[in-house]
Parts: sequence; structure tokens; C-alpha cells
Amino acid sequence: MESIWSKSCSIKEREPLKGNIDTDIAVVGAGMAGILIAYMLKKSGKQTVILEAERIAGGQTQNTTAKITSQHGLIYAGLIQSFGEEKARQYAQANERAIREYKSIIQEQDIQCDFEETCAYVYGEDEGVLQEEAEAARRLGLPASYVTEVPLPFPTAGAVKFTNQAQFHPLKFLKYLTEDLTIYEKTRVLKVEEEETSDDEERKVQVLTTDKGIVRARNVVFACHFPFINFPGMYFTRMHQERSYVLALKDAADLDGMFIGEGKVKYSFRNYGEYLIFGGENHRTGENREGGRYEALRAKARQFFPHCRETACWSAQDCITPDRVPYIGQYSAGKPDWYVATGFHKWGMTSSMAAAMILRDMICGIGNPFAEIFSSGRLSGEAISGIVCESGHAVKGLGKQLFQLPDQTAEDIPAGQGAIVTLEGEKVGVYRDEEGDIHTVDIRCPHLGCQLEWNPDELTWDCPCHGSRFSFDGKLISNPAQEDIAR
Repeated sequence: MESIWSKSCSIKEREPLKGNIDTDIAVVGAGMAGILIAYMLKKSGKQTVILEAERIAGGQTQNTTAKITSQHGLIYAGLIQSFGEEKARQYAQANERAIREYKSIIQEQDIQCDFEETCAYVYGEDEGVLQEEAEAARRLGLPASYVTEVPLPFPTAGAVKFTNQAQFHPLKFLKYLTEDLTIYEKTRVLKVEEEETSDDEERKVQVLTTDKGIVRARNVVFACHFPFINFPGMYFTRMHQERSYVLALKDAADLDGMFIGEGKVKYSFRNYGEYLIFGGENHRTGENREGGRYEALRAKARQFFPHCRETACWSAQDCITPDRVPYIGQYSAGKPDWYVATGFHKWGMTSSMAAAMILRDMICGIGNPFAEIFSSGRLSGEAISGIVCESGHAVKGLGKQLFQLPDQTAEDIPAGQGAIVTLEGEKVGVYRDEEGDIHTVDIRCPHLGCQLEWNPDELTWDCPCHGSRFSFDGKLISNPAQEDIAR
């Protein structure tokens, strides 16, 4: 399963780290956020290297719908209520500034990445809620209005429309941006420690141990989707991950805009050339035991666009914070030289750019007018309830591992599927391939020990606690886990 972005653009491979190096800044992760952060810091005169466990843009960036927008669903009325108008305006204006920054970079560097300005809509079924959201967004200085005419193939009460938004091809953009950056691929960061320097006791060197060598840096930025160092920070208690599914359709429709739904109908639409990118069927990672997400999406595609043809399908994964605001800033109060950018809540393009501008300013000692709302140390009411909720999921996952007994045997599993079974007296995950051969794995997530669940749509083992994912034969796909599961 490959996105139309990765099918239509390849970025040259980079060599792994060879030995030990020193630098000003080490950025962990070469997705959109990590690349933009390194790009901004290099422009500011900071020697910066990027350490990537796999390939540039090989994680969530290649699976985005690539909407560059400050329209993030029905969020602004809630932000005003939770944070007050001043902080809500910081969020709104940071994302508007991100759109302008993309446009500026693309025009100044003449990057051919199919950048298009267009409108963004959030549609729904409750007219009153939509009107309230449009008014809240206008109060915050956003180009918002409520409209009743929405060019979608099903009825809606209306939509909140944002003008002057944009869309693009993310890998074509990154292919250009990465040309002059120092990036080490196939270089997994295993741990980060502080080391006091003899000449300046107030400053500490950050020592990043990788599987290819040691990197010593003044600052480290974690831009690796989900922070993998549990303490300090405890990000595993403060957000969860969700999956969503996408089809690229030909002969569908030109909808003239970008669309996301709220309420019962939560489908995403945008055009790219001859394709309509159609997404939906979201669920918490690790909670897809019944499967059928792609088939449900295909059924809706046939209903909405009877003559369409599917040319590609893929899935994406997003980190979700309780209050829907990313964590951008210091990793934790006790780590002044560590920084983080995570929890982008399905809006990774503008959030990545906002993170790059905020973290550049913080590292360079410059005040940023938008930083406060994104503070990783905030503790709102939603954050506290989120910690309680995530703790409950973790207890549930650990409880399944300890007490839940499988009701299937390996012989029950059909070809091409998997399940948790008891095999030779041991609780294991089993996948039976199309030839009938059995592949067994330990079903304990190596991150914190939760019981993994089988995802029949993607033939993967997924963690319902913190969202780590593994192939059917145990190879690590996505963090916060940092190692394969035992076969």
C-alpha cells in the first residue's frame, strides 16, 4: 500500500552515520517537522544534523493528505472556551503564519511541488454549531464564513469556509528542501543523555547514542512523531494515536476545495490533478479487530462517485492530544536543552511549520508570540482528564496481557489472517500466510508491555495503549517502541 505521493516522487538516499560527530543541534526524525525545523535552524546559522531511523519522509509524512490549512475541524469555539481568546488567537495565527511561510519558501526557492491556493471547508449536520464556529474563527482573525452551498455528493447543513488556504505535493517539496541539509538515514537513536562540560558547568552536552555511532550536540529536538523517551515528559500518558484510511480515485469529481467532516459523516476530500483523495474510517490504533475499513471506504466511494476507479490506497497515523493542541516547546521542565514537536492531531503540515518557527526562535533565544498555547508543560482540565483516560487504556492493555485467555487455536486461523492463540502452552500472536505457513510473535509491546492486537486490514500487530505498530512477522513499523517484537 503506497500513497500517490511516494509513487510519484522519490528522494535520494542518504548514508547512515559513520562514527562519532559533534554538532550544534541534533534533530531526531526526518519527516516534515524534522526537515522544516532543521531548515529553519540552518538558515539561522546553527550547525544542524538530522538522524532518521529509516528513510526521509518514510513515516507519516508520505501518507498525509497534504492540506496546508488553519482550518482544523470544529476547534476554535472550543479553544476559546478552554484557553481564552488570547491563546486561541495564538493557535489561529500560528497556523495562518505557517501557510504564508510555505508560500514564501516555495515562491522564493521556485519549488515545483504543485502548490495550489484553495478554500478549506469543515461540513456538518448542525447549523448552529457551524455558525458558532465560523463566528469564533472570525473573532480570532481567520478568513472564515458560514456557507450553505457545499459542493459535496451528499446533503449537509452547511460548512465553515476558510479562504486563502493551500495544498501541495509534500514529497516534491521535501525533495528540494533536503538537498542542502545534513541527514543520516538508517540511523536509529537509542538513547539521549546529558553530559556536563568541564569548561562551562551551566551548559551540558547532549549525547545521542545511535546504532551507528555517537552524536554530541548542544540541543536535541525530538521530531520523530511520538517521543520515544518515556521519562521525563511522559508523553505516553498525554496522547494516543489514531489511524485513518485513504483512497486515490480517478473519474470521481473535481470538488474545488478541501473538505473535512464533523458529526456522523467524517470523510475527507481534496483533489490532486486527476485524482480525488478520499479518506475516513478513523479509529484508535489497536482497535480494529473486525477490520473492513478499506471496504467500507470503497463502498462509500462507489455510492458517492459511481464511475470512480481506485488507483491507490494507504493509511495514516496521527498523535492526538486531549485538548487538540500540539506539544511544541521544551521536552520537559528539567531538560532545558531538549525540545519536542508532537501531537499534530491530523494537521501535520501547518503544525510542522508552526513548530519549526517556534523552536527556531526558542533555540535562538528569540521571543515567539505564538509559543504559549503550544507549551508542552501545560496542564489544562482536558489534559488531566486525558491522562486519566490514557492510564485506563494502559491498564486495560496490560490486563489483557495478564488475564485474557485466547479462544482460538492456530488451526482456526484462515490463510492471510492472524490472531492471538495459545500455542504449545504459550500465549502468542500467529499469522498464517497464503501458503499456510505459520509466523508467531510475542504479543507484548516492547514499549511498555501492553497486549498487541491484530489489524486485519493491514496485516499488522498494533498496540492499543500507545500506538506502536509491527509487521505480521514482528518488524517495527512505528514508534514509540524502538525495537522489533520477538519472533
